Amino acid sequence: MNYNKTKIKEGITIHNIKTNKFKTNLYAVFIAMPLDRETVTKNALLTAVLRRGTNNIQSQDQISKKLEEMYGASFDCGIEKTGDNHIMKFYLEALNEKFLPTKEELTKQCVDLLFDIIFNPLVENNGFKSEYVESEKKNLKQIIESKIDDKRRYSLERCVEEMFKNEPYGLYRYGYVEDLKSITPESLYQYYNQMINECKIDIFASGEIEQEEINNIITSNKEIAKLKERNAKYVPYKEQVTPKHIKDVNVVEEHKQVGQGNLVIGLSVNSNTENARYITSVYNAILGGGANSKLFQNVREKESLAYTAGSTYRRQKDAIFIRCGIEIANYEKALKTIEKQIEDIKNGEFTDEDVNNSKELIISSIRSISAEQDTEITYYYGQELSEKFVSVDEYLEKINNVKKEDIKEVAKDIEVNTVYFLRD
Repeated sequence: MNYNKTKIKEGITIHNIKTNKFKTNLYAVFIAMPLDRETVTKNALLTAVLRRGTNNIQSQDQISKKLEEMYGASFDCGIEKTGDNHIMKFYLEALNEKFLPTKEELTKQCVDLLFDIIFNPLVENNGFKSEYVESEKKNLKQIIESKIDDKRRYSLERCVEEMFKNEPYGLYRYGYVEDLKSITPESLYQYYNQMINECKIDIFASGEIEQEEINNIITSNKEIAKLKERNAKYVPYKEQVTPKHIKDVNVVEEHKQVGQGNLVIGLSVNSNTENARYITSVYNAILGGGANSKLFQNVREKESLAYTAGSTYRRQKDAIFIRCGIEIANYEKALKTIEKQIEDIKNGEFTDEDVNNSKELIISSIRSISAEQDTEITYYYGQELSEKFVSVDEYLEKINNVKKEDIKEVAKDIEVNTVYFLRD
């Protein structure tokens, strides 16, 4: 196996993915903490402020210049919501040293720069640089306020918000405009110091790099040496679910200036069957995972009720989200047709060919995991958060082993939780 991990301090782990498929090496740092209403906006703002400058390289222009000097290396960062965790992600990609015209310690330069950005931020008067904080507050306000611009994404976010109301997963990953006013350069820096000493930190190195070499570079870095051991605060994925049996479906209708209706239906997956998450993946593919799915074939093609029709499975939250773009007048008929597809699968009204096509779709996706460095890193990070390691080969085997009867059994425990409709 090309993957190994090493715990260097309590709560801090190095992950090595050795591969010779690429001319580049990719280094990543993921900082995980529980989703919380009090910190969600600070985390989103903090990610943006950190990229602006360090005590050694004090502006984004200077960072860009440094990257250019490192044979056109690239840096990016962002904030994600994964399960009940809020995750700050930082990436730096650069050429593998073997392709350089002269021998240089480019790996060390990359690691040092990445850690400098994350762990040695520019500080003035016991706070972050006020110019950077105010600028990023404006940018973040614009991001939050513009989420309505993408109606499909907005509708999905709103369905998630309604389905997980009063739960961490219902929070918006970029936070809330009303929280921005009270955040100062000093309070944000104070929060940063607390967070960086409590959160779970995972460091990834992907490429043609020897494990011992990269581990030595990382552990000898002065910023890593400063980090304390911690009882890392994060929320592991649970294999056993707490059933969310629905007495009354939550129906939400929202009115905006739209020409097309956006229908999103949130389904709760309540099965504790062994390997339920692999079975549910196949169930979801049959329901709405591709061009052969029931939603695509019946709602879009046969009945012509939708411009788009499909579903996605969020396994960390045991939820499936059906998404359809429809004519507003077709709402009732589309809803009934979708509900019929759900009932048909419960009743076993799908074929062995449906199962095989769906498994092939998923298997193709699994096999492509190693085709992109960031995708492979994301896969292994998911294993880390689940606290139950499943190799890619095991994943393939578990999907291959899914039977029609397994899908019928899981389908019995899938219920409509929330119906969200964005209309005129």
